[in-house]
Amino acid sequence: QEEGIAYEYFDGSTGINDRQKSIDNFQNNDQCRVFLISLKAGGVGLNLTAADYVYIVDPWWNPAVEQQAIDRTHRIGQTKNIFAYRMICIDTIEDKILQLQERKRKLASELISDDAHFVKSLTKADVEYLFS
Repeated sequence: QEEGIAYEYFDGSTGINDRQKSIDNFQNNDQCRVFLISLKAGGVGLNLTAADYVYIVDPWWNPAVEQQAIDRTHRIGQTKNIFAYRMICIDTIEDKILQLQERKRKLASELISDDAHFVKSLTKADVEYLFS
């Protein structure tokens, strides 16, 4: 606002009519190039084919939620390349969330593997982590 940059914004408290107005303005107004959306407010049916960049500055513990936010810019009708960035400061809660995501991804990929040796390589801490 201080810089006079046109933007749209919504979060979980934004009503459906206001959401659609924001989406339409971002998609169709060349002067509005910034859209701030809470990760958990994206919801079903959100298409942002006018987007060029996605910046995630507040990660969610579940990496699928972040991926869904990025996927909202890769919909039918998208003709541009999309660049997605996670902007995280070291030694913050967000940094720890990313570490948790990475650990979950690693364990999930190993669990899905057909390698029978994986089960033998699980430590007690791994099992406790899976069920925590």
